[in-house]
Amino acid sequence: MARTRGSQATPSSSVRIRPHGDVPVRTVIGAFAVALLVCTAFATWGASRGHPTTVFNLGPPWLDAWIRYDAGWYAHIAAYGYEYLPGQQSSVAFFPAYPLAVRGISAVTGHLNWIGPLVTMTSGLTAVVLIRQWCLQWLSPRAVTITLAAVLLYPYAVFIYGAMYADALFLVSAVGAFVCVERRWYAVAGLLGAVATAGRPVGVAVAVGLVVRVIEHLAQDRAATTSRPGDDPVPLRALISAIRDIRLRHAGVALSALGLVGWMGYLWASFGDPLAFVAVESAPGWNQGVGPRTWFKVAYLSHLLRGPWELKVILTAQAFVVLMAVFLLRRVWRRFGWGYLAYCGVVLAIPLVGTKDFLGCGRYVLAAFPVFAAYGAMLADHRRQWVVPVALGIQGVGLAVACYFYGSGALIS
Repeated sequence: MARTRGSQATPSSSVRIRPHGDVPVRTVIGAFAVALLVCTAFATWGASRGHPTTVFNLGPPWLDAWIRYDAGWYAHIAAYGYEYLPGQQSSVAFFPAYPLAVRGISAVTGHLNWIGPLVTMTSGLTAVVLIRQWCLQWLSPRAVTITLAAVLLYPYAVFIYGAMYADALFLVSAVGAFVCVERRWYAVAGLLGAVATAGRPVGVAVAVGLVVRVIEHLAQDRAATTSRPGDDPVPLRALISAIRDIRLRHAGVALSALGLVGWMGYLWASFGDPLAFVAVESAPGWNQGVGPRTWFKVAYLSHLLRGPWELKVILTAQAFVVLMAVFLLRRVWRRFGWGYLAYCGVVLAIPLVGTKDFLGCGRYVLAAFPVFAAYGAMLADHRRQWVVPVALGIQGVGLAVACYFYGSGALIS
């Protein structure tokens, strides 16, 4: 049970004491800029030694290096809209928030080929700044610094530095929604959550996490406590009991469902199938159909036995990071509570259940930002000081390698 604060408790607010000496925003921006330059250099180097892009190939080499694989789908959607061919790979597999953002900005600027990487870079920077803001409510200054470094150096952070993928926009909307719900700005949190649910299939995790977090706030209010680092999570019985305290103003977080509802409504009106994005996953070439072969990763085991070593490394690396994230879920629950456990649990469960060979899991883990915070806190508390630079150094090397191979045309996630 969470420790009470006596007369000092402020049940009407979830704002926590900010520690002194936190990482300044300008330092975060500078670190992101340096990482972006280094990642772009490695991606450009890889592009010079790999396959040229087939999407644009119109800009400078450093820009074209960021446009690979699914970038072609997003560019096509931004330029021409959606199409659905049952039984074939179709653009409806890709949620609309990111391509609509690219399309809207390109309509103003008159250029499409550089807008995608620009949206990614801007979203990635904003997401990291918001993660800092969120971490200040929960972690010590040292843990905040390590958490930010862990995010910036995460090997699959390539997808927030410039890759024309939807991950960075999803991350900024998800983190922004939780920053707002901690301030009890329920409607704003719901609207940002709607961007997330319109951005990625795992967006439903944001809606679930926001609802559970609101109920958790109500349970804390009942006990006249606020959750602080070191406190135990609200007991499950108290969490369930607090559901009866929900009022109309709390329903603002339910707006987060509008993104998914709107997307399904569009698919129904345009193609007669509100779940077309699910059906198309089983198309030849993707073969991500639901069933035991997918759940038990039969394709992954087949690749381990008979696949080329490059594919074994790419898939096993993603299996490793997603399983490590799963192992950190208990720390997420203990430190941040039920809402963030629900969010991270759904974020990780969807790719674990829905991918046949772990491909894409590296990017999906990036969305589970409380996992990074739990990891940063764990490293900060470690008694052996050398563990932190070694762990972050390994991540940095992994990021450089990932950028190189992404630029060369390898499907790294």
